[in-house]
Amino acid sequence: MPEKHYDHNQIELKWYDQWQDATFYRAEENSTAPKFYVLEMLPYPSGALHIGHIRNYSIGDALARYKWMRGFNVLHPMGWDAFGLPAENAAILNKRHPRDWTRQNIDNMKKTHRRFAFSYDWEREVSTCEPEYYRWNQWFFLKMLGARLGLSQEGAGELVFAVRHRAGE
Repeated sequence: MPEKHYDHNQIELKWYDQWQDATFYRAEENSTAPKFYVLEMLPYPSGALHIGHIRNYSIGDALARYKWMRGFNVLHPMGWDAFGLPAENAAILNKRHPRDWTRQNIDNMKKTHRRFAFSYDWEREVSTCEPEYYRWNQWFFLKMLGARLGLSQEGAGELVFAVRHRAGE
């Protein structure tokens, strides 16, 4: 039997288009199925995804799919660890505003994730550089600080200043 040529453009891109709006990766709100949560590390959007990222996310994707096949109601979100020095330093090195640099990298990384057809529920995407996300981290931190949990007096003063400065107070 003659060997057929594998035309990736014809086969892969056809299915890529079909899977872009896949709703079957969403956890069901009121499901009676056993629940399972899969969350890999959130990448720093300070550059492009590399093979180490793909290895990590392939493992989480395989686990999520395995659990779906076993009847679990799987919550598999994705997000971006975009609040802090790695993204800001990369933006400075590239002479770009940190927000513009970070948003562009998030968009590029998301395209790569989607090209690999990982099984994320993109409706549950988070980005740690968005105020609606980090405001809760800051609120929680200030509550802990008020209860004097986990910091020396000297370190606490420096952190309060940094948090308030970031929040624009």
